[in-house]
Amino acid sequence: MPEWLITLTLILVKLGLVFFVLLTGAAYLVLAERKLLGRMQLRYGPNRVGPFGLLQPLADAVKLLTKEDFIPAQADKFVFFVAPGLAAVTALLAFAVVPFSPPITLFGREVPMVVCDLNIGVLYFLGLSSLAVYGVALGGWASNSKYALLGGIRGLSQLISYELAMGLSLVPVVLMARSFSLTDIVLAQQSVPFALLNPLAFLIFLVSVAAESKRIPFDLPEAENELVAGFHTEYSGMRFGLFFVGEYINMMILGAMITVFFLGGWLGPWLPPIVWFLLKVLAVAFFFIWVRGTLPRLRYDQLMHFGWKVLIPLSLLNVVVTGAVLLWRQG
Repeated sequence: MPEWLITLTLILVKLGLVFFVLLTGAAYLVLAERKLLGRMQLRYGPNRVGPFGLLQPLADAVKLLTKEDFIPAQADKFVFFVAPGLAAVTALLAFAVVPFSPPITLFGREVPMVVCDLNIGVLYFLGLSSLAVYGVALGGWASNSKYALLGGIRGLSQLISYELAMGLSLVPVVLMARSFSLTDIVLAQQSVPFALLNPLAFLIFLVSVAAESKRIPFDLPEAENELVAGFHTEYSGMRFGLFFVGEYINMMILGAMITVFFLGGWLGPWLPPIVWFLLKVLAVAFFFIWVRGTLPRLRYDQLMHFGWKVLIPLSLLNVVVTGAVLLWRQG
């Protein structure tokens, strides 16, 4: 078999596995969140469909697929159709550069456990996170609804603002790892994870990621007491489902990025590397759910002031201090 065909086959197999794991994980992350929030709020979560409610994601999928799909009469139909897919696809594509295990030997050849090990993986991730903004903005604008438009504008300004702090918080990571490759960043944490070496960058990235995922206390684009449902107010059926699935896939992607950049990726004692990676991603997802069940929503002015007046100055200061310390150590 030609070498190019073997390489193409391996990439397609890895893509299929990643898509299956992400879509299944997103479905059951919804169930886990509903169960955990039920326990935190002293009520039952879903427990009727299947044993212990385990078939609830299947019931949700059937409901979304069979629900009538309405399109507003004055909507921009093409953009209205494209926006939900844009939100979901950008979240899926980001996982292409995430290494979830060291290379394995298969049929006598070394196979990297990443779909595409780019040497500019950090820039690829930041670029796709920028594209995710368009799904929110276009969905709100194309609906021809004032509530959806306000939610889209809120989402646009929020995501752009916190994306700056998120990008700046990754500069110390790149400086310490001396590489933009995600695999090299994981290998640079073999002795100490970057969350301990640079806790300020870790906290800034964690808060920025929570804001990027538009979850409580940063869910201002969807604030139901002000905007009905925000940027996806006019969506129904599977188009709403794509926004919904995209949000939970994005939560898994951002959890994977926190794991790679600050928690040592697959590194850990005793357990297999892939198990360590999954445990860390699930721990981050649990943290997001815990925060949602604990904190109240911020006011919009508080949200923007916190991003521009606190996180961005702190991240700039952290870049300067980290660079100075690394230069001092070299000298």
